[in-house]
Amino acid sequence: MCILPYKILLSLMIGIISLASNIDTPLFPRILRLRVMIKEVKTQVNVGVGVDVLWKALAKDLKDILPKMMPNLVKDTEMLEGDGGLGTIYLFNFGPGESISLAYTNQITELNFLVGSFNSLNELNQQGIKTVTYQKERVSEFDESVHRIGLEVIEGGHLDHGFSHHKATFQLTPTGEQETLIDVTISYESATEEDIMPPNTPSSTLLFIKNLENYLVRGAP
Repeated sequence: MCILPYKILLSLMIGIISLASNIDTPLFPRILRLRVMIKEVKTQVNVGVGVDVLWKALAKDLKDILPKMMPNLVKDTEMLEGDGGLGTIYLFNFGPGESISLAYTNQITELNFLVGSFNSLNELNQQGIKTVTYQKERVSEFDESVHRIGLEVIEGGHLDHGFSHHKATFQLTPTGEQETLIDVTISYESATEEDIMPPNTPSSTLLFIKNLENYLVRGAP
């Protein structure tokens, strides 16, 4: 077995300490923090829409559907990069010409299920009026063979309201000719040590899915 000379070992230790000192948090605590701070919330729901129709709406037509489905909340959407597949970047602009106030209690639930969930309503009231004008999301997962898509916030929205990471993943599984089971996984990380994930996130996401189901069942224009 080769034993390194004392001076070489000392030099290696100094190098490691120097590297760690150039990072905001120490090297090993930083690794542990990444593992601990990213959390997940899971939920699922059955919808009365066939998997192919639902997949097309979520993975291919979302940017066109949202302004029609919620014209009072979504001003417009743009595809900034990509073709709808992996790596595609979407820009969602909220409000008909104006930013949306998150203090409006009659709209908070709808806004929550659209862009995920920001702080709870009580926290918003304590902090005063917050507005969200846009959110950029990247398709970070896309597998048409198993009907799985993941959307990760990369700018605005959640990242301006206490989160350093926020991603929603949808897994579609056919359970009948006109029925689909949707498994939803929301992964997030707080920008601070405080866990700010609101308790209504699952219900907000389910409400979004149910509204999408109603839109498709009625016959999308």
